[in-house]
Amino acid sequence: MTDGSYEVHPIGRVESPLTDRAAAPRQGDEGAPDAWLVFREDVREGLRDLTEGAQVIVLTWFDRASRDALVVHPRGDLARPPQGVFSTRSPDRPNPIGLHRVTILRVDGLRVLVKDLEALDGTPIVDVKPVLDQDVAER
Repeated sequence: MTDGSYEVHPIGRVESPLTDRAAAPRQGDEGAPDAWLVFREDVREGLRDLTEGAQVIVLTWFDRASRDALVVHPRGDLARPPQGVFSTRSPDRPNPIGLHRVTILRVDGLRVLVKDLEALDGTPIVDVKPVLDQDVAER
């Protein structure tokens, strides 16, 4: 194990009507509005095979999260017993990486419209990966 530091460079940002963390849905399928993934010009070639209707995993950096949380109340519900953060989907964690399974609704150059993304407006995008199913063995 190394204690070295690692650099992660955002490849884009989320554009969403969600601006208030307390009012945002906990998961994308709990009422998240459609949102745009807006990418940097230097990653344009990496977007070329994204298609409408495809499901992808979007990795984000929860830049407004607490990085010192190790124990949380699941879903922020104080009536639930505290749990170790690694057994929850809490955004508050030592490395606040968001994992979002979304469906692409439209691709417009460097802008990709998706549904079921609960990330706040301005959230940095770290990576995008395809959702692999049993029919897609060649990827």
